[in-house]
Amino acid sequence: MKTDIEPEAAVGESEESVRPAIESDSGKSVSSGRKKGKAEPARRGISISMPMSTLVASAVAVVMVVAAGVLGGFLWSARDDLSHRDVRTADDSHAEQVATKYAVGAATIRFDDLNSWIGQLKAGTSPQLANKFDITGPKLEEILTPLKWTSTASPIAARVSSVNGAIYKVDVFVNVSSTNAQNPQGAQTTVTYNITLDKSASWQITDVGGVNSALPVK
Repeated sequence: MKTDIEPEAAVGESEESVRPAIESDSGKSVSSGRKKGKAEPARRGISISMPMSTLVASAVAVVMVVAAGVLGGFLWSARDDLSHRDVRTADDSHAEQVATKYAVGAATIRFDDLNSWIGQLKAGTSPQLANKFDITGPKLEEILTPLKWTSTASPIAARVSSVNGAIYKVDVFVNVSSTNAQNPQGAQTTVTYNITLDKSASWQITDVGGVNSALPVK
């Protein structure tokens, strides 16, 4: 009987001795896993460092680019303004030249060649104004021929008084020397012509004021 019981106890002891060993090994494995998890380092964000001189150089470059753009805009605007001013100056000068030439021709009269004078009055004018002089020409001839009117003119000054779109108004000041049957010694007067020109119509003269100022009053 003793022989049968002892082996069973031995077997039991063997199982008991084996289980703690297994549990011990399992505990070590779990513990080892936890320690491994705790030991893993935390990830950090990537940081980039630049020298201060590089940052300053970049800032200066940006400022220079912006300044160059602004300066370029100013220069373009200034050049555009100068271009417009040059065109305006050239147009004013041309209008004054055309008006001055017309005024001198209108104030130069010979009683024995009034057709040439009428031609001067119509020169460079619009069709409407030319027709007006065709109508008034015979009436002026009735005044100038009996008086034997003769006059010459020289320009004094001219200036653009106003500009409205393509319409230019010019005041021309002319010195007129005249002789006639009543005053053969002659006289000098300053006559102002108010001349309107249309730039869009090749600088045609559309209106003239002051023509009568150079003529005798009947």
